[in-house]
Parts: sequence; C-alpha cells; structure tokens
Amino acid sequence: MPYQDLREYIDELSRRDLLQVIDEPMNKDTELVPLVRLQFRGLPEPQRKAFWFRNVTDSRNYNFDSSVVLGALGSSRAVYAAALGVEEDGIGAHWAHAQGNHLPPKIVDKDQAPVKQNIIRAPDLGDGVGMFPHLISTPGFDPAPYITAGAWVTRDPENGDYNLGIYRGMIKAPDRIGCATDVPTQHLAIQWDKARRMGKHLEGAIIIGGIPALLMAAASKVPYGVDEYGLAGALNGAPIDVVPAETFDGMVPAGAEIVIEGRIRTDILEPEAPFGEASGYLGPRKMEKVFEVTAITHRDQPICQGIISEYPPSESSVIRKVAFDAIYLNHLKGACNIPSVTKVACHEMASCNMMFVIQLDNPAIGQPWQALRAAAAFDASLGKIFIAVDSDVDPDSMDSILWALSYSMQPHRDAEIIRGKVPRLDPSIPPSPDEVYPDGQGASALLINACREHPYLPVSLPRQDFMEDAIKRWEKMGLPELNLQEPWHGYPLSAWTEENAEEAILAVTGRYFETGEKLMGQRVKTDGSS
Repeated sequence: MPYQDLREYIDELSRRDLLQVIDEPMNKDTELVPLVRLQFRGLPEPQRKAFWFRNVTDSRNYNFDSSVVLGALGSSRAVYAAALGVEEDGIGAHWAHAQGNHLPPKIVDKDQAPVKQNIIRAPDLGDGVGMFPHLISTPGFDPAPYITAGAWVTRDPENGDYNLGIYRGMIKAPDRIGCATDVPTQHLAIQWDKARRMGKHLEGAIIIGGIPALLMAAASKVPYGVDEYGLAGALNGAPIDVVPAETFDGMVPAGAEIVIEGRIRTDILEPEAPFGEASGYLGPRKMEKVFEVTAITHRDQPICQGIISEYPPSESSVIRKVAFDAIYLNHLKGACNIPSVTKVACHEMASCNMMFVIQLDNPAIGQPWQALRAAAAFDASLGKIFIAVDSDVDPDSMDSILWALSYSMQPHRDAEIIRGKVPRLDPSIPPSPDEVYPDGQGASALLINACREHPYLPVSLPRQDFMEDAIKRWEKMGLPELNLQEPWHGYPLSAWTEENAEEAILAVTGRYFETGEKLMGQRVKTDGSS
C-alpha cells in the first residue's frame, strides 16, 4: 500500500517491530546520534532498527516542538524493505519494475497539503532553521549540526527539469545553510553552474520528512534529466502529491514534514565542513555553496528526519547498496546490452561508492571487459575498483571475491588501470592541483577480469550428493546448527573429462586399484627412453 506521509510509514515500522521509541530526554547535539550509532558497531544487521526520539533537547536547552526519527530508511534490509512496502526478498524486483514505470507527481490544492499548516517568510523567520532539531552527526568533531536527510529540489534553469538529490546542509544561521555537492558531476552542481553562467541564482527547497520513496529516489543515480519525482512515485506505488512552493516556481511534496525554501547563491562560496564522511574519515573544510532561506513551511509538531552516515556500515551505505546494485545491473544488462551480467554488488565497507563486483554467467569473449569498462564509465566519480567474476562467485561475499582474485586472474594479464576519474570524498588523494579534473592524474580506477577464461578442474569440495548425505547425518547427530556458505559442495568445470569422472566413481566404490593399474601402464622413464 502506498504511503501518504512519513507518519504513516512510522506506523508501519512499528507494526513490523522495526521501531524503537525513546521518550526520555535526549540531547540531539551529544547523545542522540551516538546512541543509534551503537547498533551499527555492535549489532548484526538483522537486529538493527529505526529510532523515534519524542523528547528532544539540545545544548542550548531549546524547547523543540519537533521529534526526531533516525535510521528509518536503511538501518537494515528489513527497514529498507518496509520503506518500499515490500518484504526483503522483493526489493530487487520492486526496484527493477520502478525504473521503467515512473509515475509523474500529482498536483493538489494547498488545503490538501499538511506541509502548509505553518508558513513563515523572510525576513520574519524568527529562529528560522534553528527551530528544528538538526543533528550533530559526529559529536566531538563536526563544527555544527547538519541536515543529513534533506532531499534538495531544484530545477534546470534552462528547461525546468526537476532534480532531487541528497546533499548535506551545514546549519550556519537561522536563514543560511551550507550546500555541499562534493563533485561537479552531481546534478545540483550541474544546475548551479548553468544558473551561474546565466547570471542568476539557483532556486530550490530542502524537503525534510517526506515519504521514504522520495529519499530513495533522491539517493539513486539516475541519468541527468530524469525526474526523481516520477521514480519516487513508482517506488511508492502511487504518484507523489505535490503543491506549489511559496517563494519559487516549483513543486514540493504536499505531505512533507518540513520544507525550507530559498536560493543557492551563484556569486559567492564560503567555507564548509569538516564533516564525517562515508569514507570513514572526516572530510576537509573547503569552499562550498550557500543556501539563503526565503520561506519555511511545516506541519504541526513536525518530525525531523536524519540519516546515519559517516563510518560504514551505516544507514546511508544500506540505502546506496540496494539502489546501486539494481541501477548498475540495469545499466549493464539493459543499456549496455551485456546479457551475461547476472548481478552487480557494491560493498558497504567501500561506502558503496568505491568497489563494484560484476557477476557474469558464461560470458562471451570480451564481455567481462565490456562490463568492466561500461561500469567504470557510468559515473565519473563512482568506483575505484571494478571486478568481474564468474556465476559461481558470490559478488556480495568478500571470501568468494578473494578466492576469484587469488586463483582466476593474473595481474599482468587481467588488470588495467584507467585515469580521468573524478575524486569523490577520497582522503587518499591529498589536496593538490592533481585533484582537479580534467587533469585527472589524482584519481583512477582498477579494472580486474577475474572470470575463468581457460579450462579449470572441479571445485575441491565433496560432490553435492555426498554433502547432502552429510548434512542429514549432521542433523541426526544433533551437532550445532549450520550456516552453509557458498560453495558448500564441489562441482565440475570445463577441464573435467569423462575419464576423470569414471575414476572418481571407481574411488568411491572401492575400485581405486583399477585406476592405479591403469596409471601404471602409462609410466615413462626418467631418462627419456621408451
């Protein structure tokens, strides 16, 4: 069933027993994020939940009329599935269907828009953005609270196309927010540069607390010009209700908790950060964009949403993984016409930005390299390591990947380094002229073809039927419960002959001396004589 707003989704999280409700006072500057962060450092992924803090304070003793929900999009795959309104095993199919079946937003009247319950305009903003409990994500290191779950809505200044993207917002003043786009290929950065060249500012809004599909669409990597409102509608299963903004020509979600309208100045930049990044390190202070607030609309007692990011695994890495796995698979299999691609997996400890593993089933000659180069070309700032593996290698398992890297490739033959990548939140690149594109010397990617391209003997585990019998006996003996990892049995590969198979049968039927006698007839002399 489609969600109408964040509150309806919170009810569903509670119904699925995926919500922790905290009613004791919590300081949003020092206590709130560390508490939720603990589950990412100390609980298995299936046990992680969303948190709803209903009594929020801060270090100023400010009396907030708002609550905070954190971890409600991607604390676990179960939470992510709830956000889509599906079960865990339906996530991939839901994304695949949504990508080709966008639903344009539906315009509703202002009186049907809960986000218009309260409207304030500049210059009479009062406490402005400070009236909401924005979080300090890395207490002890971040210099300010940040908006972390804001979907920024902007429009292409040339043709009016919408873009929704998640960009952090540093709270600097009641009417001023930093806007960090990190790399020039981000779609908001492209629109901002167009506006700058046209001699005008880029107008837009920050959406906080919309239906989960809005943030999922905003976090995805769709081609420039694709309307994320349409993707969000498809993910939600119904069009997104939108309503005209108060101070710029654009539509904002009618059911959002908070909408902060304004303009991103194109004539100035100012220092922004440090901020804890998905790389697991703080990102450095640098010159970034400035958003000036022109209006704020919000619901009564709004729910301020945040995302746990920074050191992986995190909520943001779960969100990116599910989206990127589906998007890269669609790109390679569909847009790039590589039918042998069966799965793509990015990895949370690589921030789901740096390493992509591509699984192929019996690829034709050249297809592994086609897939590697096409994946590397999908986004100039995504991917430092790309690996192609066979269909019996689980691209989500580092054990399987290491097996393939160790025994299915040779570095001099099967690896290639490409240059010209755009650095993305990567502290391995020191600040220098090399960091700036188009020189491209500072960022690169490693492509590795770990598909077996010549005959191999079987995988060295007992044959499947023997392992199945062993499982039955194990269970009958009351031994500890098993969690079998792939592969859990051996299987033949292309170098296995009928003769090899016959000898193996002789061995397990007690007739191995017959093979020994045959091999004795194939002796050769060490001096080379016949």
